[in-house]
Amino acid sequence: MSPLSLLLNLLWIVLGGAQMALAWLVAAVIMAITIIGLPWARAAFNIAVYTFLPFGTAAVSRTAVTGREDIGTGPLGLIGNIIWLVLAGWWLALGHLVAAVLFAITIIGIPFAWAHLKLAGIALWPIGKTIVPIDI
Repeated sequence: MSPLSLLLNLLWIVLGGAQMALAWLVAAVIMAITIIGLPWARAAFNIAVYTFLPFGTAAVSRTAVTGREDIGTGPLGLIGNIIWLVLAGWWLALGHLVAAVLFAITIIGIPFAWAHLKLAGIALWPIGKTIVPIDI
């Protein structure tokens, strides 16, 4: 991780990133409790870690990384994403959008607003994504 990414991640945690990561973690726990939500719980937990330290990493399709489709990137992943969108994705995305607007008010907050917008996109459609370092 570059020094700039480290600095941005530390500022991110102090300025609210930890709270959004906690929201993702709560979503993961709720999905895990329901038993049938276990596939979504795994995705939510991975994105909670990404939300905690978003700078220096990116969310990409697993197909792009592995070069082949799997259960999460095929038709079952599509159905899973639609269910996720209805049950949890919209409110997590809304939280990220509100935070992005608040951060975008200041010039210093623009990188954090951009990170929240990236996270809002993944909040809507997380199944089939993986988190990788930006240099890969």
